[in-house]
Amino acid sequence: MQRRAQREPRDQRAKRAKRLNRVLVSAAAVPVMLVAAGCSSDSDSGSDAANAAEQGAGSEVSASPSASPTVQAAAFKTLPESCKVLSKKTLEDLVPEAKSGKEGKSSDASTRGSCSWSSLANNGVKGSQFRWLNVALLRFESDQTRGAGDKLAQEYYASQVNDAKAVSGAKGTKSEPVAGTGDEATSVGYDLKKKEGAFKQQTVVARVENVVVTVDYNGAGLAGDKTPSAADLKKAAEKAAKEAVAAVSSANGQGGSGSGSGSGAGTASPTPSKSASKDPSASPSKSASASPSTSASKKS
Repeated sequence: MQRRAQREPRDQRAKRAKRLNRVLVSAAAVPVMLVAAGCSSDSDSGSDAANAAEQGAGSEVSASPSASPTVQAAAFKTLPESCKVLSKKTLEDLVPEAKSGKEGKSSDASTRGSCSWSSLANNGVKGSQFRWLNVALLRFESDQTRGAGDKLAQEYYASQVNDAKAVSGAKGTKSEPVAGTGDEATSVGYDLKKKEGAFKQQTVVARVENVVVTVDYNGAGLAGDKTPSAADLKKAAEKAAKEAVAAVSSANGQGGSGSGSGSGAGTASPTPSKSASKDPSASPSKSASASPSTSASKKS
């Protein structure tokens, strides 16, 4: 009886040892499985992240906009001094009594300028002859948003011609193209009755590349003197315009022939711009550069 009682505890201990051993083995296997699962998970997530990054980079490349087309640079980069665009001989013929030109105000002489001359020849009891001459220069820079400088100049050229044709009180308005003056030019003439007398006005608007030249020339016979010839005034104004255009070309190193390179000749003018700012790249407005036709009649 005693031996039997001693053997039973030993058997139970052996069984317990086996169970414990199995438990320990199972417990040890669990971390190994977890580690393996973790490695697999990290590998998958890393691969997914790499794939996502590649896809994102591809999307960015495909979504990036194509390069915007560049606007051709303006041909002319500066302007001549406005009071020096006409020769001494021309000034003596057009405004013989003028002592000097009056330069207009400008915030940037390389983009806009003007000069005017007044002449009053007193003939005593026969009356007097009045002449007024104005030359205005306006240069346009190319703009990525608004377009090339010569196209902007075309718009302003068209608006200046239209303004000259629409002066209030003008009678017998006539316009015609002027040959050999820049890329394009138009002469506009009309009569204007004022209390001082009967005035005759000639306006020549010319464009050479990205610069617009406006010449205004008017005259009157005062105190009984005869009214000047419209044909003579027209011829004189066209001569002044050609000289001014030549001065613009010369100031930009292209000689003084009076003709532009022709890059804009023969092309249709865009819709005229009616508004602008003092920014040189912007289309000039009447407030920035008053229509010489109007200002001429006012000064007369």
